[in-house]
Amino acid sequence: MLPTPYVKCDYNKVYEPAEDSFLILDCLEKEHDFLKQRFAHRLAVVCEIGSGSGIVTTFIMQNEILPPETSIHLALDINPWALESTLGTAKLNSCDDSFLDVIQSDLNSCLRNNQIDILIFNPPYVPAECVPEVPRSREEADQWLDLALLGGKDGMAITSKLLQQLDKILSPDGIAYILFCARNKPEEVVQEFLETYGWNVKLIEMRKAGWEVLSVYSFTR
Repeated sequence: MLPTPYVKCDYNKVYEPAEDSFLILDCLEKEHDFLKQRFAHRLAVVCEIGSGSGIVTTFIMQNEILPPETSIHLALDINPWALESTLGTAKLNSCDDSFLDVIQSDLNSCLRNNQIDILIFNPPYVPAECVPEVPRSREEADQWLDLALLGGKDGMAITSKLLQQLDKILSPDGIAYILFCARNKPEEVVQEFLETYGWNVKLIEMRKAGWEVLSVYSFTR
């Protein structure tokens, strides 16, 4: 088993790694050989949207899911505290942060089209009446944290926005790993995506976590 990064963050400001985070780590470990083979002969751009504590991005770098000399890493989050935490976690685990850029961004708004080879997204998937507004100041820490949790109707408001942008985000042979909970109705979401776009969608990992069932799907053209 690949080692899990050590994380030390202020969890009043950023999302604390939990079962969903660890499911993504297990997914990436399972896909390790596949990803190395898929991007064996060129530079790969890896992007995590919603990096939070930085545990996932650090895991990828620390365990060389892709060779460090042929990969660069982007960690995007709308929460400024999460960007600091991501950098801190990478340094805490002795990762070379010269290959890591952290960027404050609303989803993929900062990305150039069709440049991302590996996309990882653990979205705010908890159903809520609405998606929280972006706080006006950095000091409203609890409101920044809400953005990492609450996903609007069926918990799918943010994930649906990203799914609609996948064709613009991913490189021609890019792959996205996206996490869902059972209340997101992932089977229905996947079926609708298949009918609309005709991509390849594969269930990589599924796990019961307390009262919740979590799953990670991969999306490729």
